[in-house]
Amino acid sequence: MCTTGIYLRNSISGPARLPFVYQAVAKKAKYKQATATKIYSLAVTFSLVMLLALVFRSDAGRIVVYWGQDEREGTLTATCATGQYQIVNIAFLSKFGNAQKPRIDLAGHCDAASNGCQKISKDIKYCQNRGIKNKFLGGHSNSRPLGDAVLDGIDFDIEKGSGTHYAALAGRLSQLSRNRRKKVNLTAAPQCPFPDQYINGALSTGLFDYVWIQCYNNPPCEYSSSNPGKFKRSWIKWKSSIPARKFFVGLPASHAAAGNGFVPTNKLVSKVLPFVKGSSKYGGVMLWDRYNDLKNEYSSKIKGSV
Repeated sequence: MCTTGIYLRNSISGPARLPFVYQAVAKKAKYKQATATKIYSLAVTFSLVMLLALVFRSDAGRIVVYWGQDEREGTLTATCATGQYQIVNIAFLSKFGNAQKPRIDLAGHCDAASNGCQKISKDIKYCQNRGIKNKFLGGHSNSRPLGDAVLDGIDFDIEKGSGTHYAALAGRLSQLSRNRRKKVNLTAAPQCPFPDQYINGALSTGLFDYVWIQCYNNPPCEYSSSNPGKFKRSWIKWKSSIPARKFFVGLPASHAAAGNGFVPTNKLVSKVLPFVKGSSKYGGVMLWDRYNDLKNEYSSKIKGSV
């Protein structure tokens, strides 16, 4: 099952207002990794969630990937055609809230300001036609930067700013889902230190389907062979404290994808997965991001074990 996400127009300074559906919501800040020259995005985001409805056993783990922040990663169509991923987060919405016009940033893939990202609509539909369920809200606003494609959910990747009102936003999205009798998949990518600084309130509502915990760039709770206990304690804390359906281990797909926290595939398969799969709330593995996975073939090496 592969998932596509959406944009939402909302107010960060007050209760959420959602007159029409977008892809993902994201504030971004820039920071430079100490070990790399590339500038990464710190996203306060709601990413497009695209549920790729491939044949999928209910007891099997899923691989999630973020797409959209490096034009070298290839098209969304090519990403879905690999068959490696069950959920694709289309990232990011770079500006939103405070009554400003939302702005999508898909790096070098397209220019939303000139309506250049509407071509992504056919890619989304291709992904969904690969047995991918179309699970999300519609809409007819002329402010639809991805054209007429209907996505499946919203991913909260909040790493900057205030945590105020995200619980209200999650509640409103859930209400829209019930009103339209369509499932809005709510997902989140909190940092592994518990509780999350920005969205603990939202996560505590019990409205989230999937939570992919970022177990990287956070030495106190990421996995290391010399001290696996810190990761295990963090995992147990998250799954016992937050009422989400499933939890995923979030990892960089290569050494270059993060400052630290990369887990070699042999260690993931032999040490990490046997532990996390012992929980009924285990959902799979999230990877940052498609470009680094393309280079390192991380998902190919773990697919049979997830």
